[in-house]
Amino acid sequence: MIEEALMARGEYEPAPVTTVSRRWRAASVGMAALFLQALSGGFATGPAHATEGGAGLYVPGLRGPLAGVVPPPGFYFNNDAYYYYGELPGARRLQIGGAVVSNVKQRAYVDFVTPIWVTPLEILGGNLAFSVSLPFGAPYVSAGAVIVAPRLGRAFAFKQRDQDFNFGDPVVSSFIGWHSGNFHWSAGVSVSIPAGGYEEGELSNVALNRPIGDIYGALTWLDPVLGLDVSGAIGFEINGENLDTDYDSGNALHADLAISKNLTKELSIGVLAAHYQQVTNDGGEGNRVGPNKGRVTALGGTVAYNFTVGQTPVSTRIRVLREVETENRFRGTIGVFTVSLPLGGQAHAAPAEPQPIRVRY
Repeated sequence: MIEEALMARGEYEPAPVTTVSRRWRAASVGMAALFLQALSGGFATGPAHATEGGAGLYVPGLRGPLAGVVPPPGFYFNNDAYYYYGELPGARRLQIGGAVVSNVKQRAYVDFVTPIWVTPLEILGGNLAFSVSLPFGAPYVSAGAVIVAPRLGRAFAFKQRDQDFNFGDPVVSSFIGWHSGNFHWSAGVSVSIPAGGYEEGELSNVALNRPIGDIYGALTWLDPVLGLDVSGAIGFEINGENLDTDYDSGNALHADLAISKNLTKELSIGVLAAHYQQVTNDGGEGNRVGPNKGRVTALGGTVAYNFTVGQTPVSTRIRVLREVETENRFRGTIGVFTVSLPLGGQAHAAPAEPQPIRVRY
């Protein structure tokens, strides 16, 4: 985040307009380390939809404050510790790992490790960047009834629980960012590659085992004088077929909105809103639950705190969202704790040129 990076480096605090442009230019090359928490929404996967397993590439609220900002060239590190607890309302059914289940509860602890490289290359005046996100964790899933598992030749009518540590599908992303005054915007694409530790027939899987693409755009308006940030993002998720279960998940639109305010140089708070709307039905020969179109609206808040370790700026952020309205999907609570820092390769600001001494007589 722009102002958070500057604050962590001791280079920013709300100031009169006459001094802002000078400070902005002097600190611009060092502003980026802590913006990374705004990027994490593009990389994580979680229980977000009525697609197969109730999970997808998009997670509500993660493209939050400063979603439109891309930092100067360099290498960065982002880690998201993701928590989710949700229940499938009523007698609704869900298909997980090829099995049709009902009365489902899910508790997920998943970590997403994301190195990011912002290259020196510019495209149409914007900074080009790449990232790879590697998820792993141990989701706990409890089903009151496993109704049928046709591909396994089994049917059950009793409670079943499953929790296993496994690796999820890697997510590769590329994005470009532009800046003009107080406005910052970016566009990107993320692709989830079905190469994780997926096990058919198991209820506990971090891997989704299907190709997923997500195309998104984000815009941020940041006033460094007020310490006020208004950010929004929209995207379209394209789901492929799980070849192990022959389940074809539908495509969806999603949108995020965040408003945050710096209370001090180190501390900021904000509100989050997110909406997901599946626009095509689930299908495929292995689909046993019907069209299963999903929808969710989530509301929540965020708190960020920035500090330095030696000469390295570090940013931390907590996000908590409650899914307040759902259809054909889990309803629950999302929590994310993010840590971001630069790894190196950033340019350093050149010292100001000495000004000639003028003497009046």
